[in-house]
Amino acid sequence: MHVHLLQHSPDHGPARLADWLSSMGHSYTVFYLDDGELAPHSGDSDALIVLDGDEALLTRPPAWQRAEKKLIERYLDGQKPLLGIGLGAHLIAEALDATVAPGTYPETGFHTITLADSTSFDLPEQFAAFMWHRTVFSLPDGATPLGGSVAAPLQGFAWDAGRVVGLLCHLEATRESVATLLESQAPPAGHDDYLQPAEEMLATPGHFDQLAPLLDRLLSQWLRPAS
Repeated sequence: MHVHLLQHSPDHGPARLADWLSSMGHSYTVFYLDDGELAPHSGDSDALIVLDGDEALLTRPPAWQRAEKKLIERYLDGQKPLLGIGLGAHLIAEALDATVAPGTYPETGFHTITLADSTSFDLPEQFAAFMWHRTVFSLPDGATPLGGSVAAPLQGFAWDAGRVVGLLCHLEATRESVATLLESQAPPAGHDDYLQPAEEMLATPGHFDQLAPLLDRLLSQWLRPAS
C-alpha cells in the first residue's frame, strides 16, 4: 500500500509511523502543507494519515487548509482508510459534525487510558499513552469510542466500521519526537493537574518503547480491511 501523510508543522512529524509503515512493506509520502506543498489528490494513495499540529490552526486556519479539509471530506465519502492524530483527529471530527472545543483540562505527558466498554478497538483494557492537547472533540454520530483518561473522557473514535479513526492521544510518539516538541513549543496552558513536567516525560525511555506494540495493533486493525 502507498500512504499519504499530511504534516502541519516540523514539530509534529510522523515519528514512529514512518518506521512502522516501512517495516510492514508500505511506501509513503509526507506532504509538508505548512511549507507550501499542495494537498495530494485522493486517488493517488491507498490511505491517508492526517498528523498533529498546532491547535491554533483550528481557530485561525490558513488558506491552504481549505484544500486539506476538502481532501478529508473526499476520504470520508470514499472507501479508503483515514487516520487522524491530534489536530488531524480534530479536523476529521469537525468534518463529521462533532463538537470541537477546549476541554476542561489540558493534558500533557503520559496518562492512562481506560478502554470503553462499547469500543471496537482491540487494545488492552488499560494502557498509557502520550498526550499533548488542550482541545477535545465529542463522539461523531455513528462512531464508537476508544475510551478515555481522567482529564479527557474521549481519547479517540472509530467510524464506518473502523475505516476512519481519530486519536486524541499519541501512540506514535518517540523520545526524540517529544524532545523536539518540548524544544520548540510551550505546553498547553491551564490547570496543571494533568501537565507532566518535561523532565518526567523524557525520564523513562521504556514508556516510549511500550507505545510501539500498541501502535502496531491499532494500525494493523485500521489497514487490515484494505490490504
